[in-house]
Amino acid sequence: MTARDGLRKGWAALPVALRAVVAGILIALVAANVWPALLLALGVPLASILEMLFLAAYVWWARGGGMPRGTSTARSIAFRSRKLSSRQWLWGLLAALSFGVTIHAAIVLLFRFTPYPIDAFRRGYDFSFIPSPSLRWIAVVVSAASAGICEETGFRGYMQQPIEERHGVPVAILVSACVFMLVHLGKGWATAGMVPIVFGAGILLGLLAWSSRSLVPGMVGHVAMDIGLFAYWWTGIAGTFALRPISETGVDPPFLIACAVFAASLCVVLGSMAQLRRVRG
Repeated sequence: MTARDGLRKGWAALPVALRAVVAGILIALVAANVWPALLLALGVPLASILEMLFLAAYVWWARGGGMPRGTSTARSIAFRSRKLSSRQWLWGLLAALSFGVTIHAAIVLLFRFTPYPIDAFRRGYDFSFIPSPSLRWIAVVVSAASAGICEETGFRGYMQQPIEERHGVPVAILVSACVFMLVHLGKGWATAGMVPIVFGAGILLGLLAWSSRSLVPGMVGHVAMDIGLFAYWWTGIAGTFALRPISETGVDPPFLIACAVFAASLCVVLGSMAQLRRVRG
């Protein structure tokens, strides 16, 4: 027996959930960290072009293309490769965009109960070295695309899908959401109040991947959410949150609007996913 055969047998002997967690983390995080390296080394214009080419190749490989051919089918299944009907696109995009609104409304509500820790949120997201506003916006969009595509492929695809088959949907979504949350705890913005929001985002994205049987709606929602996070909360190029906690201002109209937006958008997300499950049936 060769060393390679021994590694394959040892890997196959591991529990399905453990293999899925390890594979999902590697598939998500190794690929997602290509963009920061390119950005710092090459600058926005060239780095953006190379990152788009990399993401195209990454998706092609993750959905079953290229080598090794023996894993092509498994990769296609893990990626949830399937065509969506027009009705699935409609409900999937509605769920995706409403998901982004829900998460941002939740963050607004969080910082109406507690002061916005701007220093913690801006730590590690300084785009001041980028010379122009237009290039900063390009960096924001590419950063969001990199995180959304790679993380959905890893967490909701390669991690969640195998666990769904082995242990069922609730366990799979819970595991992927927990790991998704734990991976982000090292970020400066991962304050105590943000932890349940990140966990809730993982739950909703897991439900969306399962409901649509595709990673594409989740990628769209994740990218839309991250564009707002990068542009507003993390870098400030789209403005800075200035509202004070309601302990200082009282229950004011902006707080009531945020509550209404959060409740309405969450209902749209859940309703759209219910429609996705009905349509797929």
